[in-house]
Amino acid sequence: MSQWTCSEDDLEATVGLSEAGELWWEVRHAGRPMIGRSRLGLRTAHADLSRGLAFQGVASTRVEETYETVTGKSRGHRYAATEWTFAFGGGLELQVRVGSGGVAYRYRVSWSGPVTVCEELSEYVLDPGARAVLLPYENGRCDYEEIHHHTTVGAAERILYGYPSLFQIGESWMLVTESDLDGGYAGSRLRNDGGALRLDLPDPYVTAASPLTTPWRLAIIGDLAAIVASDLVTSLARPSRVADTSWIRPGAAAWSWWSDGPSTRDLDAQKVWVDFAAAMGWPYLLADSGWSKDWMPELIAYARDRGVGVWLWSHWQHVDSELEHREKLALWKRWGAVGVKIDFTESDGQDRMRWFDSVLAATARLELMVVFHGGTIPRGTERTWPHFMTAEAVKGAEWIKPRPGKEPLYPPAHYLALAFTRNVQGPMDFTPVTFTAVRSISAGFELALSVLFESGVQHFADGIESYGARPEARRLLSRVPVAWDETRLLGGDPADHILLARRHGEVWYVGAGVAGPARTLTVPLGFLGDGEWIAEIYQDAPGDRIAEAKAVVRAGGGLDLPVAADGGFTLRLARG
Repeated sequence: MSQWTCSEDDLEATVGLSEAGELWWEVRHAGRPMIGRSRLGLRTAHADLSRGLAFQGVASTRVEETYETVTGKSRGHRYAATEWTFAFGGGLELQVRVGSGGVAYRYRVSWSGPVTVCEELSEYVLDPGARAVLLPYENGRCDYEEIHHHTTVGAAERILYGYPSLFQIGESWMLVTESDLDGGYAGSRLRNDGGALRLDLPDPYVTAASPLTTPWRLAIIGDLAAIVASDLVTSLARPSRVADTSWIRPGAAAWSWWSDGPSTRDLDAQKVWVDFAAAMGWPYLLADSGWSKDWMPELIAYARDRGVGVWLWSHWQHVDSELEHREKLALWKRWGAVGVKIDFTESDGQDRMRWFDSVLAATARLELMVVFHGGTIPRGTERTWPHFMTAEAVKGAEWIKPRPGKEPLYPPAHYLALAFTRNVQGPMDFTPVTFTAVRSISAGFELALSVLFESGVQHFADGIESYGARPEARRLLSRVPVAWDETRLLGGDPADHILLARRHGEVWYVGAGVAGPARTLTVPLGFLGDGEWIAEIYQDAPGDRIAEAKAVVRAGGGLDLPVAADGGFTLRLARG
């Protein structure tokens, strides 16, 4: 048996080859085992690259990049890691990277002709006692719209789980996911067989021209603050394919479908929502399913005169060919639409990934921003295609629209878990701040979602009257950014509470929420610069309302704030 160690800082990945020529790896953080000995390898239509492998050599190189993204939890990024490339017989290479708070690997297969992968043997062997926050995948729709299970590795159901998966092993945390997926492969998920979490592909096989390169399989490792702030998913994705990004503008959007479904079919109603967006200072209106080509050019012109851009909804099958890209997408661009929301994509298969490649390229050429709904998670997409603003891939506010007799669907911990898992993966279109929803959290916690959840286009989903009845919330929502320069977790736990700070320019925002009894949370203010800061405080008030107050604070201290049961608050901090 042979083995090699790849290490940087407090992370160490060991790659080994058994006497039978079977590949494995294991990972340690600060000396503690995180991933036990886990199999690696591929089985292809023409060769079994999982056993009988012969080591041919290894080379290492330094990878250092700085780049910017238009959207995200931060917009300036630096990636530094060491990459080891292990060569084995049969044209198989294993690339391993260690650095920037995580470990990652991918396979590369080089032959003279196409490569067809029938099975990927990648797996994660974890301590059965490790805490686990897992997203069930077996809903038959590939829309990632489930509620996380809080369990242990050993007690987890033997089903499929979607990315990202979060684990606590000792004092360390680890988020497992993948990055840099395109039409050359399929999106994967994890199957729990009781002994390991094994990578599962949605297709009987995937095929690509040689060399075939899989997505990166990665683990972000550290404390919870490192997990939440990590940009490893985008750092492993390919650089931007859009040279000029000046037309790509993050922003908030008014959206009438959630609170008034029939309004999407009515020109006059949509004009009212345009006026509302303009009054709020929001740059966008989303015209959802039901809009008509007979009146859409008029609406777009009306909105343009008021400084509002219009997004258009479409089913993915209505824009699934080059002809439809040239005819429909180009027509909508000529009308003056700024972007498209494409819905019901519902697949992680390779064919759908090829469709994503096609529609992302087409919308980039036309300078149309894009949002995807009813489908898969981003995997660094916002770096490669910066006009991709957000994706749903979450059990969001759509499921808790008010209906007579309906009971709250989400436990308060649902909102917390998303901030530590799905939103770490990439932008998330939860469509938050729905005061009239059938909800289990307070109005203060609901308002805090405007900071806790990041999305390149943030669709605030409640009705005009609901926001009008809460002028304090309206004041915050008219100013809260959607793209951030810096994000810091100040404290939290995926099942108990969160204190999350985000900076935009010189202004900081803090979102907070708790699951469970009322308590007092202390906001540590060490992230602030010197001098006095004015803290605008938005917190729960009797009658499911919002109260607003102000306080003068300084860096280095703490601000104690009471929080209602299943409640929350939001701070806006600007220099005095």
